[in-house]
Amino acid sequence: MTSNALDQRTSNEHLLSALPSDDRLAGCTAIVTGSSSGIGEAIARVLAASGAHVVVTGRDAERAARVVDIVTARGERATAVTADLAAAPDELRDFARRATEALGGRVDILVNNAAVYPAGPTEGVADDVLDAVLATNIRAPHVLMAQLAPAMVERGGGVVVNIGSWMGRVGVPLMALYPATKAAIEQLTRAWAAEYGPRGVRVAGVAPGGTATPGNAHADAQLAAMSEATPAGVAVRPIDIARAVRYVVSDEGEFVFGATIDVDGGLIATRLR
Repeated sequence: MTSNALDQRTSNEHLLSALPSDDRLAGCTAIVTGSSSGIGEAIARVLAASGAHVVVTGRDAERAARVVDIVTARGERATAVTADLAAAPDELRDFARRATEALGGRVDILVNNAAVYPAGPTEGVADDVLDAVLATNIRAPHVLMAQLAPAMVERGGGVVVNIGSWMGRVGVPLMALYPATKAAIEQLTRAWAAEYGPRGVRVAGVAPGGTATPGNAHADAQLAAMSEATPAGVAVRPIDIARAVRYVVSDEGEFVFGATIDVDGGLIATRLR
């Protein structure tokens, strides 16, 4: 087999298209924010393949509908509910209500994935960009947690997964703001696990390493160079993150509380050179 054929056989889209169906999440409902492409799309498709009814969210209705069409074409369940995660808190609460209604009145799983990640010197960050990053990456998960977790507690259970980043634990030049929000998300994960875990709602995190997504396609060469220095040797795929999320939200992950699982090819834990 040629290396090109092997790459195609192991590509993110090939693996997502060939997902086997199972019932480990049968009867569960899930909201995955920022799921109209990239990591969020992979999470939505993997959870749906395991039986969950998933709300696909994004600002672009056509992109969200595309993901829903892919899921439903396999005989699985997904519903698009558009939302701007940088919106005011009342709009986020309205989104939570609309998503809950779309799922039949119950949310079992919340995956806080949506994020924006501008790069550049600190002095070059415009005020509106600063507001959008803080609103999308920190305020939105906080508002959605406050809106949805109490109902999970009342029903006796639920799972929340916050998507972090390897950047939240190291200093990266020209990338101060986004990593700071991801460090905050890891702390919220720990605090929410302590707050809600005793009442039946598990909270955990998954931290991707350098992941090849449509949003960072412009940096393919940089991503490849960074990945070469990891034990995996290649960039993380969105499906790799999705599989970790599925583990956390399933019964197999029932003792994962407050931890953030690194899915980064060894980027944080190792140094090869």
